[in-house]
Amino acid sequence: QLDRIIIHQQVELLEAILGTETYSKYEIKNHLGQRVYFAVEENDCFDRNLCSPIRSFTIRIADNMGQEVIRVIRPLR
Repeated sequence: QLDRIIIHQQVELLEAILGTETYSKYEIKNHLGQRVYFAVEENDCFDRNLCSPIRSFTIRIADNMGQEVIRVIRPLR
């Protein structure tokens, strides 16, 4: 049971060095700081760089066993 979650974005080394964006990855942790889920935001380069605030994306959230538990799909706004 989760009464609170902490979401931490993982920054890719390539993204930090080149200033380009890759798929965004997140760790979702419980209040003790233990990872309970892992999320990946999937979209294409065009959406990330030119349509950022209105971009379309799919976020896949998986448990620690790698099983997808939630999928969020947002169309281009």
